[in-house]
Amino acid sequence: MSDIEKLRAELKALGAEYAKIKTLPPEDRGKFGRELNAKKQQLLSRIAHAEAEAESANVAPIDISAPCAINSPLPRLLHGTKHPLMVELDHVVAIYSDMGFDVMESCQLDDEFHMFDSLNFPQAHPARDGYDTFRTTENFIPPAHTSTMQHRALKKYQHKLTSGGQIAVGIPGRVFRNEDADATHEHTFYQCEGVLVSEDANMGQLFGVLKRFFELYYGQKLNIKTQPGYFPFTEPSAEFLIEKPASLGGKGWLEMGGCGMIHPNVLKMAGIDPQQYHGFAWGGGIDRLAMLKYGLSDVRYFESGKLDFLEEF
Repeated sequence: MSDIEKLRAELKALGAEYAKIKTLPPEDRGKFGRELNAKKQQLLSRIAHAEAEAESANVAPIDISAPCAINSPLPRLLHGTKHPLMVELDHVVAIYSDMGFDVMESCQLDDEFHMFDSLNFPQAHPARDGYDTFRTTENFIPPAHTSTMQHRALKKYQHKLTSGGQIAVGIPGRVFRNEDADATHEHTFYQCEGVLVSEDANMGQLFGVLKRFFELYYGQKLNIKTQPGYFPFTEPSAEFLIEKPASLGGKGWLEMGGCGMIHPNVLKMAGIDPQQYHGFAWGGGIDRLAMLKYGLSDVRYFESGKLDFLEEF
């Protein structure tokens, strides 16, 4: 086993330690998370250094005095096309628009308030310590989820409630996670958030919207189911699953994201009375939608810049 492989094995083993955070007393989680982060950053630095050294060792020197072969064939040039993820993102946005949702694009750099405070994250929540959240040196946050736009959506469209209507917003955007990349996980990917608030919003409506969306996206009738989940900004919370589309054999279930009724504290933060209005929200990855649609085995292809892969679209 090479040095790089050993370091990656250490990093993978360290990743399993994060699961222990939720088993610790709240007062110990912050310190434990910071210690793990320090170890992780040290390993990542060593891996990057080892990879750079290995790459340098394999680079053949260029003979700058060699004559230019002016008659050699030109490399094959490709006409520009839309990236497959952008094609799918446009498809998702079109579905929500046809369902009557307004659309807001998520930002790619945000602050503590919109990322955590407005979403009912407790001050001692381990996510604030950075085990899955990036931060800049100025303490800005590349959003880890499109829920960072919930407060803005509620504020922007609040006037619809006072005029007897409802808030219904779809929020696509790019998100960033501090996690190891593998065939089913990436540090950078796309999500789409959905938010709906009205006087009578309920879980039945939420499940109906989700079922309708997936049926329109995959172009076939689908069953959905949910299982209990936890998010600080929804209560009750659930994970939603769909049955496998026909393109994948149609047997079994696939987890597609999280959902739930918007927590009263989130509504209050936006100046909406939770006694009069209720809301639900959900979110899921667009990369995963596309993987299932095209039967792809590795999510990293989308960000790899591999022209032979992109040409297939």
